[in-house]
Amino acid sequence: MGKLYLVPTPIGNLEDITYRAVRILSEVNGILAEDTRITSRLLQHYSISNQLSSFHQFNEHKILQGIIERLLNDETLALVTDAGTPGISDPGYLLVRECIRNEINVETLPGATAFIPALVNSGIPCDKFSFEGFLPHKKGRTKKLKELVHAEYTLVFYEAPYRLLKTLGQLAEYLGENRYACVSRELTKIHEENIRGTLEELINYYNEHTIKGEIVIVVEGKKD
Repeated sequence: MGKLYLVPTPIGNLEDITYRAVRILSEVNGILAEDTRITSRLLQHYSISNQLSSFHQFNEHKILQGIIERLLNDETLALVTDAGTPGISDPGYLLVRECIRNEINVETLPGATAFIPALVNSGIPCDKFSFEGFLPHKKGRTKKLKELVHAEYTLVFYEAPYRLLKTLGQLAEYLGENRYACVSRELTKIHEENIRGTLEELINYYNEHTIKGEIVIVVEGKKD
């Protein structure tokens, strides 16, 4: 029987990949990629020549059984996303679950993920935190925010640049504009930026500055 490897890839700086990840990507029978164009650039950088197949949220249900059959026929496959660890707000969970149901071995390599460096770099307590990923865009958004009002632990969110101000505004509305937070943007890249302050101060800052790149928001928990 084959094996599925979950392989983290750099979130920005291409040097942020392990020797083991490079070896696995070179040795497996094929690589399942969220966006083959992005993964191709990474493979070219490390002179890796291997078969690439698309695996993303729009086709994962359709091609899932075919992948399982390949693994049951002794192939080894690696799953990568555009950046970071597969399954963290990216495709991966469905395939892992199906592998487990079919008693196919799954091995996850340690490596890059955006929210950990953002959390540690924020200066906000990280001994206890909740990773919330992306807030619901519409349905359930208000309910989720209300659930977090009294959380006494650090909260971590992913957000897209075009929704940042809306999300900061809603966090200020429900959690309080004086709640301390940090917005990390373009982590590991040339223009990495970490802006710290109250939610009100962050809103004022981003009302006057261009917002680009992937974003992590870290917000302190409710104090006694």
